[in-house]
Amino acid sequence: MTQDDPTLYVVPTPLGNLGDMTQRAIDILRAVPWVAAEDTRHTAPLLKHFGSSARMLAAHQHNEEAAARQVIDKLTEGESVALVSDAGTPAVSDPGARLVARVRAAGFRVVPLPGPCAAVTALSASGLTDAHFLFYGFLPAKSKQREDVLRALIDLPYTLVFYEAPHRILETVESLSLIYGMGRTLVMARELTKLFETIHSCPLHEALAWLQADPNRQRGEFVLLVSAAGESKDDGEAQRVLSLLLNEGLPVKQAAKLAHAIVGGGKNALYKLALSLKN
Repeated sequence: MTQDDPTLYVVPTPLGNLGDMTQRAIDILRAVPWVAAEDTRHTAPLLKHFGSSARMLAAHQHNEEAAARQVIDKLTEGESVALVSDAGTPAVSDPGARLVARVRAAGFRVVPLPGPCAAVTALSASGLTDAHFLFYGFLPAKSKQREDVLRALIDLPYTLVFYEAPHRILETVESLSLIYGMGRTLVMARELTKLFETIHSCPLHEALAWLQADPNRQRGEFVLLVSAAGESKDDGEAQRVLSLLLNEGLPVKQAAKLAHAIVGGGKNALYKLALSLKN
């Protein structure tokens, strides 16, 4: 293939600060005849700002299959297309993955551009030192489903990265505190690259009170980063609590569960410690 082949360009756009748009992304938006946009009303000012005369077609979560057919039609006619979301990198907790899959299956070239991503931006400023991270994206809106997901992730030895909207931030942080208890750190990054950008790190069990102390802290789009599961921050305290519970005659599994609620730490690690103490 040559550079003249019709191509789908996956183009990240700024989270907020227009200065984060790369020159390559600007050049692509000026060069392509078509832009597939998550919200054409949102993207129109961006194209105007950067001097792009590209025409737009809508490509959002409710029409992604139909939009893919439109994009393939344009590529078949020899016209390249740029795919953008409202902010950040398309297809990362945003529409685009199905469209990209259909374009690739049709045999057309897909070229990704590096650029803004809220998860990586927040992670770089979090100060969390876990060697690995798991990007989950948006949790379920309903509390039971959300808590079921959080329980499934509870023992993973990775920083957990979630996205959350302002109208659900309090209940999501409450769920995190309920499921993960004490012993973990939560970093809350909101309004990244914008005027009121805030990155706050605190013990997870203190996060809800911090948010409730000022309604302005609940505004904007959030990235939530939870430190990895592992041994309790204070192994001696975990051992002391487990010993007391076991001496009261509690079964190993129940003692580990209660110790997790009291001192935090990974449930598997506490269970193994309780088992060794019992033996």
